[in-house]
Amino acid sequence: MAVQQNKVSKSRRNNRRAHDSLSPSNPNECPNCGELKRPHHVCASCGYYGEKEVILTAEEIDIDEDAA
Repeated sequence: MAVQQNKVSKSRRNNRRAHDSLSPSNPNECPNCGELKRPHHVCASCGYYGEKEVILTAEEIDIDEDAA
């Protein structure tokens, strides 16, 4: 079992963790609507992936008000 020999100070511990932070992702522009989206993901605003419509948006789906 690993047992430390000497106490690691807060400064040394935090300096070691300085490079562990996450970098922000680079958003791409959707070719259909122009909104920013994550690369290689379906656009959340229009439902397109590249040139194909993959997901129907809420406006396009007919929902009965009585069923909800």
